[in-house]
Amino acid sequence: MLKNLDPLLNADVLHALCAMGHGDEVVVCDANFPADSVARSTVLGWLLRMDGADSARAVRAVLSVLPLDTFVEAPALRMEVVGEPRTIPAVQREAQAELNAAEGRDVPFAPLERHAFYARAKQAYCVIATGETRGYGCFVFTKGVIIAPDAPREPGK
Repeated sequence: MLKNLDPLLNADVLHALCAMGHGDEVVVCDANFPADSVARSTVLGWLLRMDGADSARAVRAVLSVLPLDTFVEAPALRMEVVGEPRTIPAVQREAQAELNAAEGRDVPFAPLERHAFYARAKQAYCVIATGETRGYGCFVFTKGVIIAPDAPREPGK
């Protein structure tokens, strides 16, 4: 065990999140999503798992270490409900609360049509499958940067 790390962040997930660069995307998906086949098309090329977690809990874990991109209009996407693009199911409301808490501000999920979501997911850096059994617990997050404050300089250097 490590201190101050969410226990859902296993070694493979931590490695992938750390290896991602600015602008890379991570998919957090429910148990209904075709995660294994989609993950084979990603940069990482294999599926990461958080089987014991629901979507909101997995989102909390991922966003505890992943900075969101502030240079894009929509750093967080959700899969639209088929035929009801304005419907926000409970699983997405729960993930929205985790997103807002992680960011300390409102960061609304942008909707993405189901097939467009699948296509986007195949272009992601990696896919993390959860144990979420409710539908539409599928999200994409774009990694941002952490800018360290300028280090003090010694006079004359």
